[in-house]
Amino acid sequence: MEEEIERKTRLTFAGAAGTVTGSRYLLETGKRRVLLDCGLFQGYKQLRLRNRAKFPIAPGRVHAVVLSHAHLDHSGYLPALVRDGFRGPIYATEATAELCEILLRDSAHLQEDEAEYANRHGYSKHAPAEPLYTMRDAERAIAQLRTVPFQSRFDLGDGVSAELLGAGHLLGASIVRITRGKRTLVFSGDLGRPEDTIMRAPSRIASADTLIVESTYGDRRHAPDDASEHIAATVRDTAARGGTVLIPSFAIGRAQTVMLALFRLKQRGEIPDLPVFLDSPMAINATELYRKYRAMHRLSLADVRGMCSVAKLVRTADESKSLATLRVPSVIISASGMATGGRVLHHLKRLAPDPRNSIVFVGYQAGGTRGAHLVAGAREVKIHGQWIEVRAGVEQIDSYSAHADADEIMAWLGSIRPAPRQVYLCHGEPDAADKLRQRIGEKLGWPARVPEHLETVEVEL
Repeated sequence: MEEEIERKTRLTFAGAAGTVTGSRYLLETGKRRVLLDCGLFQGYKQLRLRNRAKFPIAPGRVHAVVLSHAHLDHSGYLPALVRDGFRGPIYATEATAELCEILLRDSAHLQEDEAEYANRHGYSKHAPAEPLYTMRDAERAIAQLRTVPFQSRFDLGDGVSAELLGAGHLLGASIVRITRGKRTLVFSGDLGRPEDTIMRAPSRIASADTLIVESTYGDRRHAPDDASEHIAATVRDTAARGGTVLIPSFAIGRAQTVMLALFRLKQRGEIPDLPVFLDSPMAINATELYRKYRAMHRLSLADVRGMCSVAKLVRTADESKSLATLRVPSVIISASGMATGGRVLHHLKRLAPDPRNSIVFVGYQAGGTRGAHLVAGAREVKIHGQWIEVRAGVEQIDSYSAHADADEIMAWLGSIRPAPRQVYLCHGEPDAADKLRQRIGEKLGWPARVPEHLETVEVEL
């Protein structure tokens, strides 16, 4: 009986439960505590406040972190965890580690800049406004990164080992498989699409006792239309009006997909040869990694070169400000993808009031973000404490998503035999997660449920 009790493992859903952000799952085996992902909460204020809340256990008691991939909703809390006492290794693929270096530094810089801007202009409710974490915290987190190859098992202690398998979705993105004895727990991370424009299909999983699966698009299918045709029509129409197309874009993954589309459209003569600007130092640095990690994606060398050369790279803040003096139709790609921060906010303030312009969102917009408000038809948005009128056209293109849709998730699940003992649906809004839960139960007959935030369950591992 004592051995039976010793082998019980506790799983706490410390994030991305009932929401698409803040991916954090804590495994406690009795002797070891391992955190799967360590992401930021984004969107609604009540979610963002969780970034300031006390972590469920003292960070110094966490022995290791295993990252599925580099996006901030999966890695962006690492500097705060390290600041508060975490001293263990952070395991990730080489590409994920390189992207984390870019993302975490940029995130810390943005945190510091926004706090300084708020204090200078006096629009923060806090006096003084303080960043969630600093560049020093980010550098300390980066120093704790440890790279592991795909499909190579590594030891986490207490008889627990882990392995990272390709998830598609993003350079370096992984499905995490945790093993202890004969039992396995699989965390899907963010599943890519089987026919993604850039990334390869996610790995198939033969079996799992416990399964944690994302459900971002668990209640819908991606539109079958060609997203590049949508962008082409918008660029042509906006250029004819003498306007600018602003594309808020995730700097890593989505920005590169958009640049590839624009390169191919220009090659085929489907859009005018107007200037394109990539106004995101983070996206600029990330784009170069597509040359280095060619084995992880589908692109030819010619496509990579075209993707990297189609846009003028805007590196400095002064260069970014100079875009306001443009008097010709153009396309500006700028982070962040949900318009939650960064340089894109300055472009939005300038471009949103002019009906000649277009704002095109090319991915999922989490509830409570500016992107979600704009896509829903908001006629004004608050930026830097100021209400900005929205008269520009606003569009959303879902088919550029790097997430598997409901059908694609079900197809991925279909290869798993025998049935898992339990499936947990995470990283989705409540309706999306519950729709996928129902479908898994009806189509596969598997036990599936949607956990609550901070709920703790026992798993067989």
